[in-house]
Amino acid sequence: MPPHAPLMAPSGRMDSNIVTIDVGGQIFQTTKQTLTAAGTKSLFSEIFHSSASGQIGVPFVDRDPDLFSVLLSLLRTGNLPSKAKAFDLQDLVSEAKFYGIESLLVSSQSNPSQFDAFNLEKSLILPLNGRDSPSAISTTTFGSVHVSHGSKITSFDWSMQRKSTILTRFFAVDSLLALSPSVAAAGATDFSGLQILDLENGYVKETLNWENVTRSSSTVQAIGSSPEFLFTSFESGRRNSNSIVVYDIGNLKPITEIGTNEIYGADLDSGIPATKLCWISSYNLLMASGSHSGPSGVSGNIKLWDVRSGNLVWELKEKVDCFSDVTVSENLSAIFKVGVNSGEVFFMDLRNLGAMNTWVSTGETRKVVNGKKEGAGSKIESHANQVFCSKGGNLELWSEVLMGSPRNSEDGLQERVYRRNLMGRVKDMEGSRITHFSFGGNKMFVTRKDQQFVEVWQSSVRGF
Repeated sequence: MPPHAPLMAPSGRMDSNIVTIDVGGQIFQTTKQTLTAAGTKSLFSEIFHSSASGQIGVPFVDRDPDLFSVLLSLLRTGNLPSKAKAFDLQDLVSEAKFYGIESLLVSSQSNPSQFDAFNLEKSLILPLNGRDSPSAISTTTFGSVHVSHGSKITSFDWSMQRKSTILTRFFAVDSLLALSPSVAAAGATDFSGLQILDLENGYVKETLNWENVTRSSSTVQAIGSSPEFLFTSFESGRRNSNSIVVYDIGNLKPITEIGTNEIYGADLDSGIPATKLCWISSYNLLMASGSHSGPSGVSGNIKLWDVRSGNLVWELKEKVDCFSDVTVSENLSAIFKVGVNSGEVFFMDLRNLGAMNTWVSTGETRKVVNGKKEGAGSKIESHANQVFCSKGGNLELWSEVLMGSPRNSEDGLQERVYRRNLMGRVKDMEGSRITHFSFGGNKMFVTRKDQQFVEVWQSSVRGF
């Protein structure tokens, strides 16, 4: 018998808005409105149309009625009922795929709107095969994650139940960006070209290169994206030139180059390649930052580019307490850095872009820079309305505090106050140094030095 087939209709005429379904011998009744929530490509859509056309018989679906009951509740409310905890998540995923409503299950269990920074705790460990520690990590909107370790890239789906690993041509992947749940852009600082990888089938779809003036190889220093563009920071194999190449994210054709530098003589500061790229959609600007360590300490620069015109809109050169890492928060309209010497978090207000030239400490007092690099290896990222900063094996969460009686600063803007919280339970922290962290769905993913796994930090979700 096929998985769904009509049976004879029961006697009596029922309400035209009520739909009766027989699943595994158990009768369910729902409304046509509920069935339409499943979408036009689902099995429920077929059932809806057969009912609307007046087809005689009760549709029969040869599946587990208990699992169906859970998914029907999902259709009715948009959330899984509490009884869903009695089932294995993978069983629900398989059933949702059969009925064509996996996207609804994803939305209910791994939606970015469910992210609660103050309620995050370490909930899961994702083991990686082999002896290599993670070198890069990238996530998708609804919580699938790709992790590079050595020459391999391991992917986990949104449910963390399905795992796959592919082998790449790189010795080690240094930059990784998810373009979709099954496609990623990857590059390395010691291997020429940006590779577009099919992670499901394990092959290189396309390799993108930068034609530099010395006609040498072009290694990848950073990758970023916007809804329209793919950005790649290249450096020539001879390390005497670099550029950011802008590609059409749809067809991967090069559109333009920005920030091309060629190094002449000892002027090294002019040729620092961008090692981090962040798109600022509300300003239509690309932030590019890079730094290097020399005899006189760490120096670097942060630049904001108008991609369409190729113009440099703003630039800041750093020498005193240069950034260990830098990020942009669109929700907070600010650029944040963690100082390599002080280990402190600072910000600049994007709302006063033309006058931005001084960092403001988020802390109450500024530490004296004593020559020790307190912030070396620290990472900083923004997500939603918070800024996250790693220091050693700990994670700090910085949030803006809204003042009851706002004071204006010298530039006329409201003075901003931030407060720090240490994340997680005591047993979750003080491990090896955090090397990367990223966000997807309602989860945060964390990797640590010399550890062959990924930590999943998650807010509690109804159902699981």
